Amino acid sequence: MHVLIVGGGVVGLACAHALAGRGAEVTVCEAGTLGGGSTGRAAGGIRTQFSTRVNVELSLASVPVWESFADDFGVDIDYRRSGYLFLARTEETAAAFRENVAMQTDAGAPSRVLSPEEAAEYLPELRTESFVAATFSAADGVADPHSAVQGYSDALRAAGVDIRTKTPVTDLARVGDGDSAGAVDTPDADGWRAETPAGPIDADAVVVAAGAWSARVGSLAGVDLPIAPRRRQIAVVEPEGDLPADAPLTIDLDTGAYFRPEREGTAIVGGHFSGSDPDVDPDRFDESMDVEWAVEATERADDAAAYFGPETRIRNGWAGLYAVTPDHHAILDEVVPGLVVAAGFSGHGFQHAPATGEAVADLCLGEHACEVDVSALSLDRFESGETLRERNVA
Repeated sequence: MHVLIVGGGVVGLACAHALAGRGAEVTVCEAGTLGGGSTGRAAGGIRTQFSTRVNVELSLASVPVWESFADDFGVDIDYRRSGYLFLARTEETAAAFRENVAMQTDAGAPSRVLSPEEAAEYLPELRTESFVAATFSAADGVADPHSAVQGYSDALRAAGVDIRTKTPVTDLARVGDGDSAGAVDTPDADGWRAETPAGPIDADAVVVAAGAWSARVGSLAGVDLPIAPRRRQIAVVEPEGDLPADAPLTIDLDTGAYFRPEREGTAIVGGHFSGSDPDVDPDRFDESMDVEWAVEATERADDAAAYFGPETRIRNGWAGLYAVTPDHHAILDEVVPGLVVAAGFSGHGFQHAPATGEAVADLCLGEHACEVDVSALSLDRFESGETLRERNVA
C-alpha cells in the first residue's frame, strides 16, 4: 500500500514513521522544509494535564516514545521532565481542576491538586496570595521539536521513505471517480492522485497533516475542514529574578499566561491575551514578535511569580501558528475513503505526534494497533454537535 503524507512537520513525520514501520510504502510531500512550519516555532511542551480523556490518552501513549527517543532514533531531544504547574485564581477554575485530576489519574496520569502553598514548593517565588489552587504532574515536561524532526527524518530516510521537500501538493483527486471534478480514469479506480510541480503522485491513501495549511489541502479534495490558522507568540527573556532551571512550565490558566525556564538563565514567556483571534494567511503572517505583547506577557508572568520584575530584559521572540478547531481538539479521521486527516491540534500537535502516527496508521491500513480510541475526534462531530471541550489551553 502506498500512502502519501501531505506535510513534513512532526505530525506528518510521525505518521510516516508509523506507516513505514507497518510495511507501507510512504511518500512525504512538504511545501517548504521539514519542520519549517508550526513545529519549528513550538514551545515544546509535553503534558498529560488536559481536560478531556482523549487528549490525556494521546499524551500517555506518546510519552514512552519521547522517553526512549534518544535510544531509538539516535538523537537527543533534550527531554526535561520538570513538570507542569497549572494555577487557578477562581473557585470555578479550581473546581474544574479537581474534576480534571480525577479524570487524569483514572486514565493513568500522576497529576494531583495542590494548595498554593504546596505549589510554591515547586515554584518558590509563586505569588500564593493570588491563587486558590493548583495542579502538578511530574510526568510533564518539555523537549526540542527541531531535534525530534531530525530524529524522525533520519529514521525515515534509513527506512527508504521518499521525502520531497519544496514540493507543495496543488491538487487532489480521486482516481477513477467519474462523478468527481478533476477525477482521473484509470484501470485502478481505488486511490488518489496528487498534483505537484514535479508531476503527479498516485497513492492508495492520502494523509492531510499540514497543520495550519490543512484546510487548504482539504479543499483541494473538496473537503471542508474547520481548521483555522491563528497567530501565537513566544518571547525569550532574561528574568530579573533567579528562575530555577528545574522550575515547571507554569500556566496561569485564568489569565492565559505561561512561562518556563530556557537555557543559560533565560526564560520563555507566552500566552494569548487579546479578545480578538482572527484567522491569518499562513503564507503571509507576521513571524516576528510584537514588543508590546512581549511586555504584557512578561508583566502577566510577574503577576504569577516574582521572577519577571521591571529589570527583566526581553531578548528576542517569534510568532508561529496554531491550527485551531472550534473545540480545540484535533481531527483524526478518514473523512472520505482513502483521505485521512491528522490536523487541528490547537497547539498540541508536537506532544501528541507519536500516538497520532499510530492512530493514522490504523486508519490507513484498517488495523487496530493504537491503544487510543480516537473515534471522538471524527470530522462529523461538528455537524452532529458532539464536540468536546478542552479547557486547559494557553
